[in-house]
Amino acid sequence: MDVALGDVAGNLDRFDSFLRETVGNGAALTIFPECAVTGYCFDSLEQCGRFAQTIPGPATDHVAATCQALQCYAVFGMLEADGDRVFNAAVLVGPEGLIGSYRKVHLPYLGVDMLTTPGDRPFAVHHAGHVRVGMNICYDAAFPEAARSLALLGADLIALPTNWPPGAECMAANSIATRAMENGVYYAAINRVGTEGGFPFIGSSSICGPNGKVLAAASAASEEILYAEIDVTLSRRKHIVRVENKHEINRLADRRPEMYTLLTEPHTLPTPRAVHAG
Repeated sequence: MDVALGDVAGNLDRFDSFLRETVGNGAALTIFPECAVTGYCFDSLEQCGRFAQTIPGPATDHVAATCQALQCYAVFGMLEADGDRVFNAAVLVGPEGLIGSYRKVHLPYLGVDMLTTPGDRPFAVHHAGHVRVGMNICYDAAFPEAARSLALLGADLIALPTNWPPGAECMAANSIATRAMENGVYYAAINRVGTEGGFPFIGSSSICGPNGKVLAAASAASEEILYAEIDVTLSRRKHIVRVENKHEINRLADRRPEMYTLLTEPHTLPTPRAVHAG
């Protein structure tokens, strides 16, 4: 979808319209883009703070009421207010209300992420009916450890609300299928379209299956709704037998975590933010 910067009420009204359409076409879970409640290209923390909300709060209550009326689930992006901090967040709601939320861990030097606080909570998996859903946001997809953490926690589906700008075309074309395949999960990367704050967004949303196959894909410029079916028996079958006793793989059991200790050592590289400030 396209998103109107700062028009929370208008964006939520469009959520309702989309949910009525997707549920009418049989969807149990609908995923919206990153910061779809608020927009993304804010110029100051004060400005984005005017549109950030608590979780739970008015926006989550609104979408939960719609999900209760339609008996469905939704994942969407918003700005979360927590004291004097603002987080780029994703939320899962359903007929029972707020189910779970996630704070974006990896922040690029772009848009509202120049202003928000990095996520400070562990990765988690939540239930949307019988499907186990993990959430990442946008730039998180560039760090395979994020998706792998959710797979280890038992995710069937990773939902990635995103705001990909120009420069992310290869991410859209290649990384989503790779994250799905290397973890044996469904992966839905849902990008916005339109232009905001001088940045055009590149669309190209996709839903990929546990073998990396693209199940549905969108164009670069138009609002579109993608549909795909989730079979949890496939996402939970990590032991793949291609030729019995000759070719078998298990991408989780075949890991060698003892060889990856370098990944957990804090780095000392300057962030773009620090370089810019200097």
